[in-house]
This record gives sequence, C-alpha cells and structure tokens, in this order.
Amino acid sequence: MSGNPLVYSTDQGRIKPTETMATRPKGDGIIRIQRQTSGRKGKGVCVISGFDLSDTQLLQLAAELKKRCGCGGSVKDGLIEIQGDKRDLLKSLLEDKGYKVKLAGG
Repeated sequence: MSGNPLVYSTDQGRIKPTETMATRPKGDGIIRIQRQTSGRKGKGVCVISGFDLSDTQLLQLAAELKKRCGCGGSVKDGLIEIQGDKRDLLKSLLEDKGYKVKLAGG
C-alpha cells in the first residue's frame, strides 16, 4: 500500500477521506464567457468562468441562467456550462446582476 488511501475496511465499512477538498483559485473579478465545441461532437456550449461563489450559489446561478435562456446546462469544476451559443444573452443577464463580463475566445 504505497500512497493509496484506504477506502473500505471489512471492520469499519466505507472510510471517508480525511483530506479536505482543494479550494478553487480566486478569480480576478471578471466573468469570462467562452464558446466551446471540442470534445462535444460538434455541439456548442458556452462555458462561464471566473466566479468567486460557493458550490450552492453557483448551482443556483446556473439554474437561473438555464431557465432564463430556455436551455440545458451543468456545473463542472466551478464552471457553468450552458448549451447552445447564447453568449450575448448570458452577457446581458450577468451584467444585470452586477458582474463585469468579457466575451473570451472566438
């Protein structure tokens, strides 16, 4: 057992990890909206990054954006992914909430 943490024991059952999860790095205060298609079979999504929010606040914001855009999406690793090319609508919605927003990429 060199370096592999114990996850299950017949005496105790499942063992919870003692390490805390690594926190996300702080952003620079600018929200960036980027359109990506790589690895998605040609389907485009808008990836929104740069939030200094907790996971629950991020999920609530993502749910509100998905509802306002009328499309699906998800939250992965501190990034909000919204299906389709809705960058202009997302930019206006986030600016109305008081965020400083930039369109990143092409």
